[in-house]
Amino acid sequence: MSPRREAVNEVMRARSRERIMQATVELIDEHGFNRVTLADIAERARVARGLVSYYFPGKRFLLQTAMHRHMHLALAAALRPLDEPGNPAQSEDPDVWLATTIDAITGLAVDQPTLMRTHLALILAPIDGRFVQDDEQQQLGALLQEVLRRRGSADPAADHAVLRSALMGACIGLLLPGAELPGSVIRADLFARYGLDPRLGPRSATAVALP
Repeated sequence: MSPRREAVNEVMRARSRERIMQATVELIDEHGFNRVTLADIAERARVARGLVSYYFPGKRFLLQTAMHRHMHLALAAALRPLDEPGNPAQSEDPDVWLATTIDAITGLAVDQPTLMRTHLALILAPIDGRFVQDDEQQQLGALLQEVLRRRGSADPAADHAVLRSALMGACIGLLLPGAELPGSVIRADLFARYGLDPRLGPRSATAVALP
C-alpha cells in the first residue's frame, strides 16, 4: 500500500473514531447510559456496528474515552479566544485562563448533568480497578498543565493532578443526588482556593446553578 493511501486510511479511521465518540456523548446525554446500545451509537455515527467494538473494548471504555474528548474539546474551545490576537476576549492574564478553565469544566456538570453524572460514576468504579488514561485524557491533562504553567507552576504535572481532583470534586458537589450544592457556592470555593477574582471567567455575569 502506498504511503499516500495509508495516510488517507489513517485520516478516515480517525474520523470514524471521532464520529463514534461524538455519537456516544450525544446519545448518553439524551437517553442515559443504560438505554443506549453500541448499535445505537453505530447508527448515530453512521458506521458499521463491528467498527465500534473494533476501536473500543466495550461501552464503559467508549464513554470514558468519549467524555475525555468532550471535556478536552470544551476546554480548548473556551480557552481559544484568550489566545487569539485581536479577539475581544484575548487575555494574557493567567488568572483569566484558570478562571475560564474552572468555568468550562464545571459548566459541563451544569449544562449536561446526565452525561457528567454517568462519567463520574464510571470513573469511581474503574475498569479493571484502574483509571482509563487514554490519548484523549492526556490531551485534557496537557491543557490543564499549560494553564498552570502560565500561572508559574514549578511542577505542572503534580499541580494538574490536584486541579483535576478539585474540578471533579466540584462536579460531584454539583451533581450529588439529593445533596447538590449551589453552583455559586462551588464556584466561590474553587476561586477562593486559587486566589481568583470571582469577576473573572465566562460565568461571572450570572450565578452558576443547576437547571
